[in-house]
Amino acid sequence: QVQLVESGGGLVQAGGSLRLSCKASGTIFRINYMGWYRQAPGKQRELVATVTDDGSTNYVDSVKGRFTISRDNAKRTLYLQMNSLKPEDTAVYYCNFRLLSASMTYQTDYWGQGTQVTVSS
Repeated sequence: QVQLVESGGGLVQAGGSLRLSCKASGTIFRINYMGWYRQAPGKQRELVATVTDDGSTNYVDSVKGRFTISRDNAKRTLYLQMNSLKPEDTAVYYCNFRLLSASMTYQTDYWGQGTQVTVSS
């Protein structure tokens, strides 16, 4: 069983920075991709950023140039560096690992518990 534990959320003023971490434990054969999602009150969960197995990254337009997703395979940890934070970035942030089975025939999504990010104006 794979578990993802997030850390790094908190309260910050607009223009500030936070770094989220998501550490995986358990048996992992191969990672298809990893990503960060967020959900604001009354809104649907949205994709923020992803990084694939080959290192390719993708960002939602609203965070481009401000957020950076990265991974440390040795530490089995995913990061999200968030700079120039805005009040509209306030949300619960979730990490997601999409993992391939040992047979490479199916994939499974795993989610972190969520961490609150609050940006005050």
